[in-house]
Amino acid sequence: MKIFYSEAHRAHQPPFEVFDGGQRTPYLENVDRMDRILAALQRTDWAELTEPDDFGLDPIRAVHDEDYLAFLASAWTDWLASSEEVRASPETHVLLPATFALRRKPRVPGNILGRAGYYMMDLSACLVAGTYQAALASANCALSAARAISEENESTAFGLCRPPGHHAGKDYAAGYCFINNSAVAANWLLQKGKVAVLDIDYHCGNGTQDIFYERADVLTISLHGDPDFEYPHFIGYADETGAGAGLGFHQNFPLPMGTDSQRYLSALDEALQLIRDFAPKYLVVPLGMDTFERDPLGKFRLTHEAYSEIGHRIAALNLPTAVIMEGGYANDDLGANAVSFLETFK
Repeated sequence: MKIFYSEAHRAHQPPFEVFDGGQRTPYLENVDRMDRILAALQRTDWAELTEPDDFGLDPIRAVHDEDYLAFLASAWTDWLASSEEVRASPETHVLLPATFALRRKPRVPGNILGRAGYYMMDLSACLVAGTYQAALASANCALSAARAISEENESTAFGLCRPPGHHAGKDYAAGYCFINNSAVAANWLLQKGKVAVLDIDYHCGNGTQDIFYERADVLTISLHGDPDFEYPHFIGYADETGAGAGLGFHQNFPLPMGTDSQRYLSALDEALQLIRDFAPKYLVVPLGMDTFERDPLGKFRLTHEAYSEIGHRIAALNLPTAVIMEGGYANDDLGANAVSFLETFK
């Protein structure tokens, strides 16, 4: 199996993030996550690590707002220019706003902190000097996986993406995510045929929902913790099924706190039937391991053994599949869980 991976992610190393209640904490979406997955993959005899190609900005512009991308490209430089304190010790700072724009047709202010509040949804999408380049490389990993399954006769390819992407919307960063890797890959695949996106991260794929919500050419499905108790709170409910031309082409499966493997697999079977009915040519799977029972950000109880069964059931669709790495923060178990899922597609 081709595994697309770039060392560029190491330049994205925020020193902290801010949790609920204002608690400053070390950044959970960290470099160690990739090292654990890489180590586990390198112990297999089937993982073929490959550098991604550079697809340029056009596939990303096809999904994200141009002004938002310009903000990502310039934000750190503008933040440095605005603050002598940041320039004195940039390694101890991140760009985070203190105010956020309610989407009531607000203006985009000229001030960098104002713009950050307009283009960022929360306090975990921390921008540092290397964030934009890392995000571009991550998107290229996803695009390379998409090309592998559509042009290179690969049945499955894995985009080992960092930063992750599924919380990033058309014009905002959120939840560790800056460019929506899975949405970029799915949109690129449309030139080859119909696409379904099956998001199995613990948190709702709100950005992917946002991007495709009024479109009928991509079926989007997300299994996740009920937003009534879980991030991102304001999106991901069962009655959100698309709008306009996209009505009926999105489905959320919000699951209760404490969901175990059996309950999860039952919901997955419902989602898989929706994909069979849609009959896509390609499948994109945003893969999160934060459904695991020991994940610090999750409240599900999936066991290690569940990931093999989840993989088997998805693989049984017999669709060319691009698996795109998203969340998962129980680092000690992350590599083993990812390999358990992936090896079912060999």
